[in-house]
Amino acid sequence: MHLYRGHRASSFSAIDLIELNELRARQRTFDGAYRRTALANLGYALAVLRLFDVRFYKIGVLYLALSIALFLLSYLRARHSRHDFADRSSEKWSALYQQAIPTAGQENAREFGRPFVTAGNDVAIVAIVVLAVEIAILALILQV
Repeated sequence: MHLYRGHRASSFSAIDLIELNELRARQRTFDGAYRRTALANLGYALAVLRLFDVRFYKIGVLYLALSIALFLLSYLRARHSRHDFADRSSEKWSALYQQAIPTAGQENAREFGRPFVTAGNDVAIVAIVVLAVEIAILALILQV
């Protein structure tokens, strides 16, 4: 179970506007971007499937598969980011806290959850999925 200042996630409330803004910014930036991209691909897939000829259906289905994969990755990313504000309870995380380098101007700043770690693995997975779909679309175009 993830605790936030000793509270369950469902009963957590921000103590001030600064913390609420930080939480919203992280959700909008890290979670929302994947969902917005998936929705955009879904809209493009539906446009291709509805507006174009039968010959383009395979491309529309590929974009539909891409949007489903991005929704799945968005869900996994959102589950992963639940830890951002969780209390420090693991010795593994405390070692990461010790290694984190504060950015300029944040030496005495308030901490909001664990230190920021880039989502390198998530980005690599998204890049591989998108590359595979784009290669498949290129192969479909070159077949014609």
